[in-house]
Amino acid sequence: MTAGDLAPHELRVLVAVERERGFSAAAKALGLTQSAVSHSIRGTERKVGAVLFERGRKGATPTAAGAGAAAHARRILRLLDTLAAEARGAERGTVAGPLRIAAFRSAALFLLPPVLEHLADRHPGIEPEVYVVRELGVGTAGEVAEGRADVGIATIGSLASLPAGLIGDVLLEEPYALVHPAGHPAPRSLPLVDWQENCGSYTRRWWAGQDWIPKATVLTEDDGAVLSMVSRGLGMAIMPALSLHEAPDGVTITDLGPGRPTRSVGYLTTPELAAGGSVRALIRALRAVAGAGSVPGPPQRPVRAG
Repeated sequence: MTAGDLAPHELRVLVAVERERGFSAAAKALGLTQSAVSHSIRGTERKVGAVLFERGRKGATPTAAGAGAAAHARRILRLLDTLAAEARGAERGTVAGPLRIAAFRSAALFLLPPVLEHLADRHPGIEPEVYVVRELGVGTAGEVAEGRADVGIATIGSLASLPAGLIGDVLLEEPYALVHPAGHPAPRSLPLVDWQENCGSYTRRWWAGQDWIPKATVLTEDDGAVLSMVSRGLGMAIMPALSLHEAPDGVTITDLGPGRPTRSVGYLTTPELAAGGSVRALIRALRAVAGAGSVPGPPQRPVRAG
């Protein structure tokens, strides 16, 4: 027997054990007995020729092989779901079914809503499921690579740096701006308020060349907390355009001038899913909205030159 002999129900058991970190919990989630789950995993391990889980008193911990196998299993199961949805849609002449989208916070709040409106107008049968993922570690790209999302809206350093097995494209470039308390006479003298997801190394290099930018005095959970602190006079921040949609009245947005850094925002998916109708429709909607400049800009207020 080989891995090619694996049946869909074996893949579902594998995914459940990896997710639940235990045979008993996976059995409960699937409505099976623990012995049935254990038997299925032993059979899967024989077929793939590797130990997938370390069994212990604390449950079942996936090995490196197990984590990789679970990621492949999620992607295969999703393709089977897509096959069924595409077949039903072809019979009815529609595109329909669930579409899982992982996005970082400001993209989910401000980029996706007009995109989903565009999508709903043209394909009302598509059912988007949007969840927010922090752009730390594997981020949204990891969610797609591990089969938890069909499409990721991500910050992209360069197309050449996309994770293996993923494809994508840049949709828009966000300029960074200086954000500071309104009316402050010397905003560049203020302490820096920041959050870990703010920007990648390509922008940090720009920061390193600016002798007026200090090390962050306050490091917060997200961009909303940064804006709240800046509005109360606790410091200044350097933030990308999507994050400035929540800018309160107590802040001023100052253009950083020529050479200002930007952040690339794009989509990621797998080659297999990109061939499906739902993902193709979403990509078209993303390009239409970004290309038409339909993404709403930051709140209208006086913008100072840097």
